[in-house]
Amino acid sequence: YSIESLEMRSNAITYARWALPGLLLCALLAPGAAFAECRDSPAAGVDWSKCEKRRLILAGRDLSGGRFVQTDFGRTDLSRANLTAAQLSGASLDHARLRGAELSRAKLDKANGYRSDLSGARLKDADLTKAEMTRANMDFADLTGATLQKADLGRAQLRGAKLERADLTNAELSRAVLSEAKLGGANLKGAYLFRARIEGVDFSGTKGLVQAQLEATCGNANTKLPAGLNPPKSWPCPPED
Repeated sequence: YSIESLEMRSNAITYARWALPGLLLCALLAPGAAFAECRDSPAAGVDWSKCEKRRLILAGRDLSGGRFVQTDFGRTDLSRANLTAAQLSGASLDHARLRGAELSRAKLDKANGYRSDLSGARLKDADLTKAEMTRANMDFADLTGATLQKADLGRAQLRGAKLERADLTNAELSRAVLSEAKLGGANLKGAYLFRARIEGVDFSGTKGLVQAQLEATCGNANTKLPAGLNPPKSWPCPPED
């Protein structure tokens, strides 16, 4: 290289070092640029994606339409909160309290809700695909039309829950308590029901249920089955199960 070309290369490198931070700042401040701000106050449409929001009191707050992708809400109180159409994909809800919360049309795919309390919550048309909800309390929750494909609901409490038209394809429901749940029009194709408590459940309007799935369940004389399926000889299960 000539001396002139080396000087030009050196000047270009120097300019880039000084100009790049400024260009990045302009991009950050440009109109329409949106970034999660963990210090923002709770409000409709707030973006707390990937923020840590553990052990907070957010009961009754309006968080509708908010973005909470991979947000950590562990042990936070969200009882009666409005989370309509909120984005909670991959969020952590372990031990969170969501009793009576409004989660209709919310996206909870791949969310983790171990031992969370969703009793009485409204999750109509919510997306819980591959959600990990083991031992969650969902008694009397409204899951009408919800998508629960490959969701893990092992040992979950779903007494009296509304699951009409819900998609439970390949869902894990081993030892879940579904007593008195409403399942009209629900799709149970491939759902794993080992020792699931289905006393008093009306399956007559469900889709995809086969005899092999029933054999390890715990039903009783009040369990209604689709045409062609029969109560297993093991019914009813012993009380200790």
